[in-house]
Amino acid sequence: MRSDKMKKGVEKAPHRSLFKAMGYTDEEIQRPMIGVVNSANEIVPGHIHLDKIAEAVKAGIRMAGGTPIEFPTIGVCDGIAMNHEGMKYSLASRELIADSVEVMSIAHPFDGLVLIPNCDKIIPGMLMAALRLNIPAVFISGGPMMSGYKGDKKIDLITVFEGVGGVTSGRITEDELKDLEDTACPGCGSCAGMFTANSMNCLTEALGLGLPGNGTVPAVQAARIRLAKKAGMQIMDLVTRDIKPRDIATPAAFRNAIAVDMALGCSTNTVLHVPAIAHEAGVDLSLDVFNEVSKKAPHLCSLSPAGPNHIQDLDTAGGIMAVMKELSKKGLIDESCMTATGKTLGESLKTAAVRDGDVIKSIDTPHSPEGGIAVLKGNLAPDGCVVKQSGVAPEMLTSTGTARVFNSEEEAVADILGNKIKPGNVVVIRYEGPKGGPGMREMLTPTSSIVGMGLDKDVSLITDGRFSGGTKGAAIGHISPEAADGGPIALVQDGDTIAIDIPAKSITLQVDDDELDRRKKAWQAPEPKVTSGYAYRYSQMVTSASTGAVFKK
Repeated sequence: MRSDKMKKGVEKAPHRSLFKAMGYTDEEIQRPMIGVVNSANEIVPGHIHLDKIAEAVKAGIRMAGGTPIEFPTIGVCDGIAMNHEGMKYSLASRELIADSVEVMSIAHPFDGLVLIPNCDKIIPGMLMAALRLNIPAVFISGGPMMSGYKGDKKIDLITVFEGVGGVTSGRITEDELKDLEDTACPGCGSCAGMFTANSMNCLTEALGLGLPGNGTVPAVQAARIRLAKKAGMQIMDLVTRDIKPRDIATPAAFRNAIAVDMALGCSTNTVLHVPAIAHEAGVDLSLDVFNEVSKKAPHLCSLSPAGPNHIQDLDTAGGIMAVMKELSKKGLIDESCMTATGKTLGESLKTAAVRDGDVIKSIDTPHSPEGGIAVLKGNLAPDGCVVKQSGVAPEMLTSTGTARVFNSEEEAVADILGNKIKPGNVVVIRYEGPKGGPGMREMLTPTSSIVGMGLDKDVSLITDGRFSGGTKGAAIGHISPEAADGGPIALVQDGDTIAIDIPAKSITLQVDDDELDRRKKAWQAPEPKVTSGYAYRYSQMVTSASTGAVFKK
């Protein structure tokens, strides 16, 4: 056993003595030791209940003959960090989480890991760590939040963000916004739509590192506790059979996950996180793969913010396994992939079935023949940029507009809420990339304000920052290279014309090359926005969004 490094032999008597100081018995020390990585805290709604998930996991480990040993990681709530300096630290927390799991799992050589994430950066951070360490591991998320209700209409956190713009434009009153605030988020769990947290939990299941149900069983259901116990039991089987994360997360498994990404219309953040996870697995995954899969994998589920359904509806309709079963009908899923169940994906799909054809469309009658995400390229984004095309109004799929340029999110929000953005504008927010932000802030406040003010069918927004999974509209992020690295987005000026053609996967700054060369020669790199602490160190180490914003080697 791997844990023998810290517990076996005469020379490890001091080590065993330290275990006994914590109350471990000889029998517990002799058993396989399983690290239980718990990101519970009291600041993230998706994590407030993870103590109960961890207890269930530990019960499962004990039932299967192992010794669970719990340790924590940090976790940022993107919603609470939104639209202030805290958002500079959200993406950056991903690397800290991965590093902390690595540190704990090498300093204390566990035989296996059960990892308990639930929200945006915690999931990819833990996935990166699991693939870096490559010891037997299984994931169990805390599960999605239920939707709230306004009358008989389902609402969620994005309804509240959009309500801010609604008050500003006079479409709703402050009392109506207060009612949304009180009812949109009814309890624990990752926010109810196909936002980044739920996207990543669903893709963890599709990748094979989470058990069936990991992505969709609601946080408040007893089935989530039972699934946590099963995860605890299952890690013992993976340890016994020495099935490791890289045996599961193969190139074929990543393509499976991307196909599911397209079918669900996931957050654009998956295009940032999945390549970073693949990087840790030693799998080469370029942005071009997303477009390649998107052309084949149709959009089957219309989930909030793009559509009326929520994760609870997806779960009732059959969950991720049912989506994969539907995709497999046209050969879009490799069923031979090993999963954390200890069986092939094909074995899990045998019992999967679509139980609601309105929530999970037939592959023969999809919402769209293409997937939910598109990667665009052009002279404004030579290395690529990303849009959630399933959330774009049809009239905005192809558009030409006039640039309104802002060097920070705050400047843009002030003008949006000040009614200074007009139909036909393209809002350009730059110096918000991984390096320039630093930390590539999410732009949910400006995008939801545009929607709330009724401008989402008239105004596009582009940025070298990124978007919440709750974003909808013609919002194009991850412009690469970023402005802080002298990318073309740094050269845009007020009044320039920008042409966006999402079906053609192109984005063009309509300024001639000679003028761009002149602007490039005159451009000077800005001073860092943060000059000390972790965010500054992060800005010096991080690479482009087009590479997953991983650290330099």
